[in-house]
Amino acid sequence: MPARHALQLLRELSAPSDQRIGLRVTAEAERRIRQGHPWLYAEAIRKQSREGRSGDLAVVYDRRDRFLAVGLYDPDSPIRVRILQRHRPSPIDRAWLEARLAEAVRLREPLRASSTTGYRLVHGENDGLPGVVVDRYDDTLVLQLYTAAWAAHLRELVEALSAVWPATRLFLRLSRATQATFRRSHHLEDGMVLAGPPLQGPVIFCENDLAFEAHPIHGQKTGFFLDQRDNRAKAGTLAQGAAVLDVFAYTGGFSVYAARGGAREVVSVDAGRPALEAARRNMARNRHHAAVRAAAHDLVAGDAFDVLTQLKRARRQFDVVILDPPAFANSRAEVPQALLAYGRLTRLGLGVLRSGGTLVISSCSGQVDEKPFFAAVHHAATQTKRPLRELARTAHPLDHPVRFAEGAYLKCLFATDQGPRPHKPRR
Repeated sequence: MPARHALQLLRELSAPSDQRIGLRVTAEAERRIRQGHPWLYAEAIRKQSREGRSGDLAVVYDRRDRFLAVGLYDPDSPIRVRILQRHRPSPIDRAWLEARLAEAVRLREPLRASSTTGYRLVHGENDGLPGVVVDRYDDTLVLQLYTAAWAAHLRELVEALSAVWPATRLFLRLSRATQATFRRSHHLEDGMVLAGPPLQGPVIFCENDLAFEAHPIHGQKTGFFLDQRDNRAKAGTLAQGAAVLDVFAYTGGFSVYAARGGAREVVSVDAGRPALEAARRNMARNRHHAAVRAAAHDLVAGDAFDVLTQLKRARRQFDVVILDPPAFANSRAEVPQALLAYGRLTRLGLGVLRSGGTLVISSCSGQVDEKPFFAAVHHAATQTKRPLRELARTAHPLDHPVRFAEGAYLKCLFATDQGPRPHKPRR
């Protein structure tokens, strides 16, 4: 869709009501809002002044009828209000949006001053803009929305973003849960260009002096997993002279870092053939690095659990095994099965890891807490008589800040295998 048509659609979007919704909430909800929590759930509302439309502004009052917060109202979500401003009233307009966006950009100044041109500019609730993600890929920005409540404010949001960070083009990505609403009510489609020329092929960006491609329209998330940048760099420092197995490789981020780090061999495993072809291209576009040129690179398409089983049967061994799976749990009810899956994945990874080798395993599920995740990995390692010695536990990078408990999702373990425990003879 041409950008000029998208701009016309933005102009036609219905504005939120001038009349704000007044809310009284439970004492617990008051406490959480005062402490900085960005969500107000429907069941926490005790009294509401009127019915509201998606995108209307709702004002939360405390038990003494004093202003507590204002946020975006979403009648179709259990998160009924996403908090924008707390403690003191403020108009939620373009100037307010520009100020929030500018604050988020300032936090990323160290990245802007580096050679890296791919990173997250806005991390939703954690940057005070709940339900909004903005990722930078060189001269292209990708705006992803996780609530339809932003539709009524989208024109101002796009104008504010353009003022704070002028880009060649701006893409709109919509979460799966909001796509039907945006299409039906606002004629906005996932993947449309909001500003600038259409994209011919992928966007090429730089990360720590390595070149990668991103596919903002069809790629996972906004086109690349930007949150693993620091972990990729750390894994690369462990790869000198190593045979490296990168499982759930997607487009080869860890693989390319391993090759530049001096790996003699890199094997990239992923279920998606298009992703592996992108991994091949990413490796090729970094061949100006002598170490990347020297590394053998093999691609294996298939289910990660099946491939790891087959590699063990073939007695393949690697010095570094990287396991970067998708979220195994999207709800609390799925957490027990997710922990079993992390345990099984750990056992399979250790099954192809040389004695004394390095295991890198991460979780990107916000439903799985840090403590049980690391415990599941260590328990699985002990079960296989391959106990682990931790090198590091890592979490979120600079551009993915965490401001509330539910915002923490990324955790990664770097550990060395201590080998099988010596057998103690019976007395």
